[in-house]
Amino acid sequence: MTVQQQLKRAPRSWIGQMAVILCLLILLIWSSTAVQQQSSGGTNGATVARRIISGIFHPDTDLLFNLTRQGVPYLLLETTCIALLGTLIGAILAIPFSFLSSTNIVPKPIAVVGRVIIMAIRTIPVFVYGLMFIMVTGPGPFAGLLTMSLSSIGMLSKLFIENIEDLDTRILESLDACGCTTFQKIRYGVLPQLFPNFASTLIYRFDMNLRDATVLGLVGAGGIGAPLIFAMSSYRWNEVGSILAGLIVLVLIVEYGSNKIRNKLARG
Repeated sequence: MTVQQQLKRAPRSWIGQMAVILCLLILLIWSSTAVQQQSSGGTNGATVARRIISGIFHPDTDLLFNLTRQGVPYLLLETTCIALLGTLIGAILAIPFSFLSSTNIVPKPIAVVGRVIIMAIRTIPVFVYGLMFIMVTGPGPFAGLLTMSLSSIGMLSKLFIENIEDLDTRILESLDACGCTTFQKIRYGVLPQLFPNFASTLIYRFDMNLRDATVLGLVGAGGIGAPLIFAMSSYRWNEVGSILAGLIVLVLIVEYGSNKIRNKLARG
């Protein structure tokens, strides 16, 4: 069979591709019919978009460099503290859950119970935790700290379990043959294997908590989220620009620092 005959017998996939593209275009046009041309204040949407872009590129410098409790630096510091302490407390609580849920450490029935508890913790969204703790402690940073701590347990425990179950047991067997005690086996056989992975997981979770802490401020759990939503609802786009500028700088600093730490852990 010649090459031309094989090409003629090949399925014409372009027909299916064109059908998929046509369906996507129809869905896009249909969804665009729901777009409102007027904003809630009666202003044209394009005008509001221009104001937003202008406010972002012309931030309120008085708010950006205000060192009081209402300024962007203090709010960013509060957000960072909520994320950092929430990550550390969540890690401390996640470690025993992880060891009790690892099948190579405890019997399988106990591990299954531990994993069910971890799964239940991970199922509830962060916003729900935030609203629950606000009802208990009232609005403020402490509610955000409790929310970050509890929501961190689920993900950290899951990743810690994977690291624990990947332990090289031959090292422990060698230490046992040398007559090492349980404490010595943990000190020289377990911790050196787990520490780099645990530290990398903590850094990754801190990055996530930093963004979640910003969003949690929208429900009154402290941080910079509440001033951001208040400024947006009042159409004070210059203040929105200053808050977003501060967040961008904070994220860049955290990203730079976390990459440095990850590289140092990877290279030993």
